[in-house]
Amino acid sequence: MIQLEKVSRSFTVGDQQVAALRGIDLNIAAGDYVSIMGPSGSGKSTLLNLIGLLDRPSSGTYKLDGGNVTELDDVQQARVRSEKIGFVFQAFHLVPRLTAAMNIELPMILAGIAPAERKKRVEKLLENYGLMDRADHRPDQLSGGQRQRVAIARATSMHPAVLLADEPTGNLDQTTGKEVIDLLEQLLEQNVALIMVTHDPVIGSRAKRQIHMVDGQIISETGSGT
Repeated sequence: MIQLEKVSRSFTVGDQQVAALRGIDLNIAAGDYVSIMGPSGSGKSTLLNLIGLLDRPSSGTYKLDGGNVTELDDVQQARVRSEKIGFVFQAFHLVPRLTAAMNIELPMILAGIAPAERKKRVEKLLENYGLMDRADHRPDQLSGGQRQRVAIARATSMHPAVLLADEPTGNLDQTTGKEVIDLLEQLLEQNVALIMVTHDPVIGSRAKRQIHMVDGQIISETGSGT
């Protein structure tokens, strides 16, 4: 489903070119559970942003479901991102003035989903993630774990084929973090490809495939895909 071929990404810092990714080759299939680990500055988040079409490679090719998405313009990439990719971030990135239900509904509004279908999906997601009694609460009225559950519900509202999680437990205590990982892993039953960046080796070891990065390169991979 995901194919990266010789993907590199460089940034200009002052008068210098800094290589964040160097010739990445990576294949990820539907239903794969992949953790990406490595020290700060190793390129983990840059790789996740490229897979999520939040950034473009400086060179190389990225194919998603057989199509070369590196050749798409910004509007086309945004459409693919909306239809196929969900995001869960360490900082939640919920809209402060919107309720939990409205945050979950937002991607569907932007995608033009009909109101009746939006309502049905929101109610199901609120129920699935134990948020029915928090539907009308704003993010500042929710605990960290509840905010992350809202974020996961929002990320899955469009039934994505790929879910990207960038340090999803970074702002949570250990018990709540485990609950969040359990929720993410349940999505594997729907054949979603779950790709997670983490500094936590315990959490990273739960993935079937563990990719280790240093200085913008994949230096090793353990485990196997589905």
